[in-house]
Amino acid sequence: MKLSIQYKCDDFRSQIEQDVARYVSKMDRWLERYDPDLVLFHLCYEKHSRKRTYTITLNLTLPSATLHASASNAEARFALRRAFDEMELQVSKHQRLVRKDYEWKRRRLRRPASAEA
Repeated sequence: MKLSIQYKCDDFRSQIEQDVARYVSKMDRWLERYDPDLVLFHLCYEKHSRKRTYTITLNLTLPSATLHASASNAEARFALRRAFDEMELQVSKHQRLVRKDYEWKRRRLRRPASAEA
């Protein structure tokens, strides 16, 4: 996976880098089926001075799709966690679509007809 991080402020930079490394290693497990050269991951980390909030924007480019996630919060770590949670949901949904899970309908268990009814 090719990773690029764009910082628009230097607040908590080392702490954010540690958290990003942990979340990216988790995303690597989700995306191990894809060729690492074809997976691009871009993270933008910025602070709004007037609102005093941090905004995290994630873009994940896969061979079959491009996924976007963003989150804002007063705490940088919470915004980062929420953005990665949203990205995980999108990745799992995309993988279900690629596998065509909607075509594989599960059969319901049939209960035997009771004699009393």
